[in-house]
Amino acid sequence: MWPLRISAGTAVSALGAGIAPMRAALHARRGGLAPNTFPGAPAGIWTGAVAGLAEAAPPPELAAYDCRNNRLAELALRSDGFAEAVAAAVRRHGAERIAVVVGTSTAGIECTEQAYAARPSGTRNLPSGFDYARTHDLQALPNYIRARLGLRGPALAVSTACTSGARSMMEAATLIAAGVVDAAVAGGVDSLCRLTLHGFASLELLSAGPCRPCAGDRDGISIGEAAGLVLLERPDAAPGPLLLGAGASSDGHHMSSPHPEGLGAVGAMRAALAAAGLAASEVDYVNLHGTGTRANDAMEDRAMHHVFGDGVACSSTKGWTGHALGASGAIEALLAAICLEDGLVPGCLGIEAADPEFRSDVATANRHTTLRRVMSNSFGFGGSNCSLVIGRG
Repeated sequence: MWPLRISAGTAVSALGAGIAPMRAALHARRGGLAPNTFPGAPAGIWTGAVAGLAEAAPPPELAAYDCRNNRLAELALRSDGFAEAVAAAVRRHGAERIAVVVGTSTAGIECTEQAYAARPSGTRNLPSGFDYARTHDLQALPNYIRARLGLRGPALAVSTACTSGARSMMEAATLIAAGVVDAAVAGGVDSLCRLTLHGFASLELLSAGPCRPCAGDRDGISIGEAAGLVLLERPDAAPGPLLLGAGASSDGHHMSSPHPEGLGAVGAMRAALAAAGLAASEVDYVNLHGTGTRANDAMEDRAMHHVFGDGVACSSTKGWTGHALGASGAIEALLAAICLEDGLVPGCLGIEAADPEFRSDVATANRHTTLRRVMSNSFGFGGSNCSLVIGRG
C-alpha cells in the first residue's frame, strides 16, 4: 500500500493562491492572519481569509455548483499547474481510473446561510434558486472537482472534523492499494462561515489576536479557510515527494475536548510510523496540529514526548494560515513537503519561547537542516486522529 508519490500539489490559503507564496511566507516568517472582515462574525477576532474568490467562479457549465467552498476548490485547481497535472494523469491512466477523495467539515453551509437570510419576509421556504445538493451538501465538493477535471472514477467526501484533509489521503491510498483506481485527487477544502465562527466563539476557543500555538500564554485558535489538493499515484509515476505512510485512531474521549494524555494521538502517530516502516528516531520534524488552545497544545506535547521524547524538532504552522478545519490536514501536508524540500523547520509564529511546561523540542525560530522524513499531525473533535509521514522521493 505504501509508499505513494505526491505527483502534484496545490494550495490556497490566507497566504495566497499557490505553493510559491506559501513557501515565501514560511521563509519570511510572514503570517496571513488579519482582523476579521467576514460579515456576521463575532467581534474582535482574527481570521485567515482567502483573497481572490470573487474572480474564482466555476466555469459556466458548472455554475450550479457556485458557492464559497467550491470557489476555494476552483482557485486551487487553477493554481500550481494542478489541473494540467491531472490531465496528464488522465492520459496515463484513463479518466475512470482516477478517484476524487476530499475532506470538508462545513462544505458549502455559507451558501445556505445566505439563502436563509434571503428568504422573503414572512415565509419559511428557502429561495427557489437555492441548490442544496450542488452547494451545501458534503458530496457537492467531490462532485464539483470530478466534473471540473473531467474524471469518471469514484468521488467520495470525507468529513471527520479537523482530520478530514489528512484522512482523505489515507482513504485514497486504500482505493489505490485495492486496485479500484490507479491515482487519486485527495485533500481538503473548507471555507469561512458564520456557523463555524460563532460555534467556536460559543466554546470560548477563539483567540483575541493571531493564534500563538505552543506559547505559554496562548488563548485560542484563529479560524482560516483553505484548499489543499494532491495527486497521489504509485511511486513509479511522475517525480515528487512520497507519502510514506499514514495512521489513524478514534479515541472517542469527548465531543470537543482532546484526551488529556493524548492516547489517540499516540496511537495515530505510532500507526503512521508502522505503516512507513520507520522508528521514531527516523523522523526529522513533526508539523504539529497545534491549534493554540490550552488543552490541545498541552495534549499534543504529552503525546509527542511519549512517542519521540525530546529527540525531534516540532512546531505548528497555524500561525501562518489559521486553523482551516477540514482542509488543515491537506494544507499542512503540503507545508510539510515544502519543509522537506527546503530543509526548513518553521518556528512557531509570534512566540519567543514555548510553554515552559512543554517537554518536546518546539522550534520558535526557523531552523535550516537536512530533512529526510516529516510527520504531519491532525486531530479533531470527537477524538478523531490522523498522522501522515512524508519523505524524499
